[in-house]
Amino acid sequence: MADRFFHNNLPEFITEQDPPPPPQTTANHLLYLPYNSFSDQLKRAALDLKQTIVKETWGKSGNDYSLYTGDLGTAFLVFKAYKVTHNKKDLDLCIEIVKACDSASFGSSRVTFICGLAGVYALGAVVAKEANDDNLCDYYLTRFKAITIPKNLPNELLYGRVGYLWACLFLNKNLGPNTISSTHMRTITDEIIKSGRKMGTKTCPLMYEWHGKRYWGAAHGLAGIMHVLLDMVLTEDELEDVKSTLFYMIKNRFPSGNYPSSEGSESDRLVHWCHGAPGVALTLAKAAKVFGDEEFYKAAVEAGEVVWERGLLKRVGICHGISGNTYAFLSLYRLTGDAKFLYRAKAFAAFLHEKSAILISQGTLHSGDNPFSLFEGVGGMAYLFMDMIEPLEARFPAYEV
Repeated sequence: MADRFFHNNLPEFITEQDPPPPPQTTANHLLYLPYNSFSDQLKRAALDLKQTIVKETWGKSGNDYSLYTGDLGTAFLVFKAYKVTHNKKDLDLCIEIVKACDSASFGSSRVTFICGLAGVYALGAVVAKEANDDNLCDYYLTRFKAITIPKNLPNELLYGRVGYLWACLFLNKNLGPNTISSTHMRTITDEIIKSGRKMGTKTCPLMYEWHGKRYWGAAHGLAGIMHVLLDMVLTEDELEDVKSTLFYMIKNRFPSGNYPSSEGSESDRLVHWCHGAPGVALTLAKAAKVFGDEEFYKAAVEAGEVVWERGLLKRVGICHGISGNTYAFLSLYRLTGDAKFLYRAKAFAAFLHEKSAILISQGTLHSGDNPFSLFEGVGGMAYLFMDMIEPLEARFPAYEV
């Protein structure tokens, strides 16, 4: 199991008042920098890396238009860079890339934000609005509203109903409430609740299946579905079902504090956003805010401890890598206000800043099958570095609203 992650020998906590170690030591000097200086270094690294990612991906992804591994992920990163620097060249480039994704997605039946048409049209509309191009914004909104949701669609995030619902949330957050009507979103929510109850039990009221497995994680299972449902307007009994489902997960986690990848799994190996404690931590942190329940608060913090102990993965990306795991600490920092969690995010980001290039070149740190992509590769690391500039505003891309 330990071959999946680096042993975490990072200092437990450093304040900005602590004296730095002698220059000849191997300790990470970034951890001793004041946060503004630290984030400035990350910003420079992220913007340089963004240029490399554009060069390596734009126009070279074939028909992969997805946010996950394709050109839309590059567009999402470039838009983030625009929000940081307000460089209009980035905005123009983002529009150009999204237009290409629109063409490449012709005939696709996938409907979610991360892997489907909803991502192209939702990001296209938001970027067009930012550019004050109302005609282009209307075009993408019209395309979005014309998406047909298949009856046999699964419910998970990457390919299912909640992945489409997240795109609706993204549009309403960025273009204004009711851009996508609450009535329409309620229709999709009804299907998700109905499907979950059909497979649920008294102890776990909501349960879902994807490809023959009852997954628990953020990408394909309970954590991701509950996460999006917590952003919906739910009835009291629906909220109670979500709450009880999350309590069921907490009660049935591994003794280590980690979470199974699927119902009945005894393999305590995966500490990823997609499967395991990091993604669950994000959902529990949201549940703690929605319900104000001390048990969710405590469980979220405990999941964060698993990420600190075993989350320095030998992968770089946000789906199943160090970059994604760092967001667990940022979410816990927003929840608790505890500087310890901001420090932990800083420590993981500093590890990436200092060591990722050499470890990737050595083959010790895996950069994914799509090494410059947003979810598998260094695109996610660049996005994280930009998010670290304003940690209270940081959100896991395409997951936290």
